[in-house]
Amino acid sequence: MIRVQSLMKSFHDPKRGTVMAVDGISFEARAGEIFGLLGSNGAGKTTTMRMLATILKPTGGSAEVAGYDIVKSAPDVRRSIGFLSGDMGYYHRLSPREVLNIFGQLNGLSGSALRDRVELLITEFEMTAYADARADTFSTGMRQRANVARVLVHDPPVLILDEPTSGLDVPTAQIIEQFIVRAKTQGKCVVLSTHIMEEAEYLCDRIAVVHGGKLQALGTMDELRLQTGKQRLREVFLALIHSSSDTAKVVA
Repeated sequence: MIRVQSLMKSFHDPKRGTVMAVDGISFEARAGEIFGLLGSNGAGKTTTMRMLATILKPTGGSAEVAGYDIVKSAPDVRRSIGFLSGDMGYYHRLSPREVLNIFGQLNGLSGSALRDRVELLITEFEMTAYADARADTFSTGMRQRANVARVLVHDPPVLILDEPTSGLDVPTAQIIEQFIVRAKTQGKCVVLSTHIMEEAEYLCDRIAVVHGGKLQALGTMDELRLQTGKQRLREVFLALIHSSSDTAKVVA
């Protein structure tokens, strides 16, 4: 579903000159898999996700999403993904139902197919009580439920989720985690970024650790445990980013 080969992205910084935000990352994420992309702030994971979502163009390397090249076939990529950004805004004067209807229409849905899809998402994300209320009255959790539903309205095969449960209360986080698991069982490819190590350990089939723009390790939890000699993901993660070797990898 996603194939990334030697992907690179550089930026110009007035003080530091050229900065390599992503430096030659390669990986594959499969259908029916939750693929974790983990790293500290500034590691390059969000930049990688934004390139996969065609928001940023790579400086070098290549990537395909759902069989489409992220540069040559960007419109096809966008139709094939649901991208949840950590800084996604919201339409405060609109209700969740109105937002879902608008984005459904933008993605080619209409009539009963659109109505059924909107109702299904409102039910799945437990938004029935406020589906027709304006969002300027919403809590953070209520808005995030609506945002996640919005990126799912066209039922895309690939989901790219940047910290979907950040700052949420436990019940809302659980609803979103349950949706991520359902997406996997439906055969979707899910790329997940999170700073919550327990969440990643629970959800992810394979995990890529990024540090300093480079891929430090890639594998299942068992493979990463074997590489580092640590058991919990938090310990595994710290061991990897503090490692002196930038080339150590687990080949899944």
